[in-house]
Amino acid sequence: MSGHPIKVTAYSGYKANERPLSFVVNDQRYEVRAIISIWAEPEKDFFKVISDDKKIYTLSWNRKLDLWLMEKVSNLKG
Repeated sequence: MSGHPIKVTAYSGYKANERPLSFVVNDQRYEVRAIISIWAEPEKDFFKVISDDKKIYTLSWNRKLDLWLMEKVSNLKG
């Protein structure tokens, strides 16, 4: 398993964990300000988001394990 387990508050509409609204990393809560992209793999849904700290996070939700992970973090360019 890659990534760092995190706690996510997600919007659930027509399906569970449709998109992340906020997440907690190392006891720090971040609000999702924008979703850049969403894609799916056989067992995971991925979300590339901009948070309120102006960084880009790639989050994933493992549907089978019901587990959220932070896959990557990078600085916003420009």
